[in-house]
Amino acid sequence: MADLLKLAREIAALAQAGLAYTRDAYDRERFLRLREIAGELLRSEAVVPPFAWPVEPGYPTPKVDVRAVVFHEEQVLLVKERSSGLWTVPGGWADVNLSPAQNAEKECLEESGYRVRARVITSVKDRDLAGYPPHPFAIYKIYFLCDFLGGEAASSVETHEAGFFPLNALPPLDPHRNCETEIRHAFRIWKGEVPSADFN
Repeated sequence: MADLLKLAREIAALAQAGLAYTRDAYDRERFLRLREIAGELLRSEAVVPPFAWPVEPGYPTPKVDVRAVVFHEEQVLLVKERSSGLWTVPGGWADVNLSPAQNAEKECLEESGYRVRARVITSVKDRDLAGYPPHPFAIYKIYFLCDFLGGEAASSVETHEAGFFPLNALPPLDPHRNCETEIRHAFRIWKGEVPSADFN
């Protein structure tokens, strides 16, 4: 299934690039059909039914997912996702008109109620190469170590609750959004045990 996903993603990317640059009406029809086929390949394997590749202009590039890793009194901040009932460090898709760091700070405040300031990147990962479950899109995940500034725990439209947890007693983590390895690496940076970000 992972191989089929990669093929479908590549076909969709080629179709999008073709649509961005072609001036020929017949080629445009062919590229539109290629994008449809890329979606049909995924539906045929029930990867993400129902699914269709969105219409996006320009050259295809990976999406960006930012995450805020926050420690307070040697515990990590986690939020419980409404969609899965599992826990994750706050974060999500990066919004336009904000830097990656600003996005991480915003996501943390919106999802947890806590104000933070992004201090350093702890890891930059290609989601596929890092072993996350398959996703239709190519995604780069950026984890920021953030300083805790204050606030009060709050829920949101995306999260049920927020709380701090010791690393030896983490609740069930959402494997699509984060992993314990990234949290522990950020903790080692926070403690000064390792100096730099991890990447693949």
